[in-house]
Amino acid sequence: MERRKFIKSSASAAAATALPIQLFSAGTSNTAERKFRICLNPGTIGVRASLQESLDYAIKYGYESIVSSPKELMGYSSGQIDELNAKMKENNIGWGSTNIPVEYRQGKTKFHEDFKGLREHCKALEKVGATRMNTWIISTHNELTYNENMKQHAYRLGECVRVMKDYGISLGLEYLGMRTLMTMGRYPFIGSMKEGKELIEEIGESNVGFVLDSFHWYTANDTIDDIRSLTPEDIITVDLNDARSGFKRVDQQDGKRELPLVTGVINLKDFLQGLIDIGYDGPVRTEPFNQVLNDMENDEALKINMEAIKKSLALVGL
Repeated sequence: MERRKFIKSSASAAAATALPIQLFSAGTSNTAERKFRICLNPGTIGVRASLQESLDYAIKYGYESIVSSPKELMGYSSGQIDELNAKMKENNIGWGSTNIPVEYRQGKTKFHEDFKGLREHCKALEKVGATRMNTWIISTHNELTYNENMKQHAYRLGECVRVMKDYGISLGLEYLGMRTLMTMGRYPFIGSMKEGKELIEEIGESNVGFVLDSFHWYTANDTIDDIRSLTPEDIITVDLNDARSGFKRVDQQDGKRELPLVTGVINLKDFLQGLIDIGYDGPVRTEPFNQVLNDMENDEALKINMEAIKKSLALVGL
């Protein structure tokens, strides 16, 4: 939700788009034909839920993984950890990715203050076998040039991933592809997969990869061949979304998007086929930033979200 606040303050307008209230055909899902797992990220669809509640929702609606919460886990007793692990295993539910608890985009003081607590968050994830964290890269800056911003990101994120590596945790970086965002600040920054690869190379650690979002893949004008240039290990988590109709690719805005296949603007068939072709085996979730969906009752939002994902999977015969 931090990124939505950033986009709102930068653009001074972030009213969410309307979601057609309809139930999609659930279709069929053959897990034997794919390696990636459908992940529940409740906060992005307006569902407030604890880990236990998320797990219960996942079991009820057929999600295959849930987003972890290190801060909540840090308050669990050993017995509660054991119970959670056992219930996850019994229902074949895995772990998705969670936001890195370090604000590295601001000044040195804030970065160092947050960085001190990173190890405890990693320890909490290690206890339940969660291995993924993620963050997003702002594709503009008012003070730092491209090279200065690259050096700062590489240093600060490098410090983080070296701590995370001690606990078997990988970090996913999400490039933001909207051309509208790149012009908000004085200096444009990373806004495509190719540029994201440059940052990952600059960091120079094996436990760094991408958060691959279909919306940003589309707005960056990336292709299925760009996805095919990756290995499964290069992707930490995937966000499956659609874009608003009636807008050119270069005019799309981040805080305004749709659930997958609501508009059909994004070529999700190619996007998903690319993931299948490389054998991606991590979590796939949605992040629609949609107020109508957020305002729904939990059960309705969870059902519509799952059915939208299943309809997308049907594009590639899953």
